[in-house]
Formats: sequence, structure tokens, C-alpha cells
Amino acid sequence: MTVPPQPATASKSPSASKTPRTARGQRTLRLILDSAAEEFGERGYHEGSIARIAQRAGVAIGSFYTYFDSKEAVFRALVADMSRQVREHVVPHILAAPDRLAGERAGIAAYLDFVRTHKALYRIIDESAFVAEDAYRRHYIDVADGYAVSLEQAFGRGEIRGEVSAGDWQVRAWAIMGMNVFLGLRFGVWSDAEPVDAIAAAAHALISDGLKPR
Repeated sequence: MTVPPQPATASKSPSASKTPRTARGQRTLRLILDSAAEEFGERGYHEGSIARIAQRAGVAIGSFYTYFDSKEAVFRALVADMSRQVREHVVPHILAAPDRLAGERAGIAAYLDFVRTHKALYRIIDESAFVAEDAYRRHYIDVADGYAVSLEQAFGRGEIRGEVSAGDWQVRAWAIMGMNVFLGLRFGVWSDAEPVDAIAAAAHALISDGLKPR
């Protein structure tokens, strides 16, 4: 999904008291989260284990518990972290475009690039619907809310067509986001052989021109 800038959202893990304050601690936390993504991406939440996460990260079990209280805690943190990573990867491409429609095309391409190198994203987000439904909903709602605001702002700048009510910005946001989610699944996770630029161009044409004959 292409995503506009988002406000930071609070995550239940690690807690404020466990947030690393040193560069070394931050590196260790990054190792644990990356290892958790590998573990849950390969095995799923229920088969994944803290011991293997720690082993993948090259840290002791005790070091894991320095940052997280449980497997659910690291999973919740991972959902928030992956959501943040998507935004940080995609948003600069959208903002660098000359207008919103060009930004949509650039954002689609950037999102597909991200998915192709982070294929665990879909399994982790999908499983969060059952493991931590509030985190799952927050992932999509935060993106959609920010998207709706940015679309309305683009309309105000004359970059996209309007004639919609306030609620319609939400409809548009969810519709475009849904398209990108499934593009990522089909052309990022299931197959990554097709050129990203060609996929982005086709999707961009749909966003820009719709299905109505000219």
C-alpha cells in the first residue's frame, strides 16, 4: 500500500522503561526485531519461539527479556515496527514526486520494492489479526486515516479531482490502499518476476483514468 506521512503511534512493547538508551542497546533491539521477523515469517506466531529469536539475533535469552516480556510483546512491537518501516521506505518517494498522481505511481513502485525484500510482512500482518487484533486494525486504520487527509490536501492543491464529501476521502483511501495491498501480495510475495515499473504504470493508469472509456 502506498502510504503518506503518519504520526507515530504508541506500541505496547518495548515499554518506556525498556526502551534502550544507548547505541548498543538500540542495535540489540534492532537485531531482535529483525530476527523476530525472520522467525515469525518462516514459522508463524504459534510455532515461533523466543529461544530461536534470541539464537538468530545472537543474544542470550536474558537479553531478549531486557526488551520484551513475552512472545506476544515482541510480536506486537514487530507489527508496529514493520508498519513504520513501510512508511519510512515509501513516503520519501511520494513526497519527492512533482504532484500527487505522480506520487501515487512512485509510491506503488516503492511499496513493491519493499515487499519483495520483506516478504514476511504479509504473514506477520495477517497473523496479527488473530494474535493482536488491535495492532492489526491500528496498522490499517492509521494508514487509511493519514491517506484520507493527504488526498484531501492534494485536492486542495488542485492535484486530484474532487466533488466528494468528507466521508468519501476515507472511501478513496481504503480503495487505493486495498489495491496496493493485493498488488503487493500478487507481484511482491507470490511472484517478483514482473518489472516493478510496469506494474506501477498499470495501477497508476487505473488511479488516474479509472475504467471509464475516453
